Amino acid sequence: MKLTQWKVIGILSLLVIAGVAAGRLDRPARNLKVLPKDISDKALDSLMQTYNKALGVSCSFCHSPHKTIKDSLDYAADDNQMKEEGRKMIRLTISINRDYFYYDRTKHPAYLNVVTCNTCHRGDPYPAGM
Repeated sequence: MKLTQWKVIGILSLLVIAGVAAGRLDRPARNLKVLPKDISDKALDSLMQTYNKALGVSCSFCHSPHKTIKDSLDYAADDNQMKEEGRKMIRLTISINRDYFYYDRTKHPAYLNVVTCNTCHRGDPYPAGM
């Protein structure tokens, strides 16, 4: 009886491990150089949508077309120079928020929103004076 229980537990464990591994294989490649490496897909998508809105652009403003998948973007590629410009601006807002405003040091500064992209851009990808 005990041996059967251990077999069931072992099989269930293997299924869970296989499911987690399969989930990681399905995740698109990431190329995070400024944002936290452990950011969830949901939080990353939400953050990217705030950038889209603040600049009045779509994802293709910073992300390159996928080379092999038609009508798709390659979010990990660094081919589009606007992606690096975006990273510079993310670093800038992180620095301003971290250095000039109080924040909870247990949170990554990328999640701070005292000064955001919208503070200057206000829906314009190239705001006046920049």
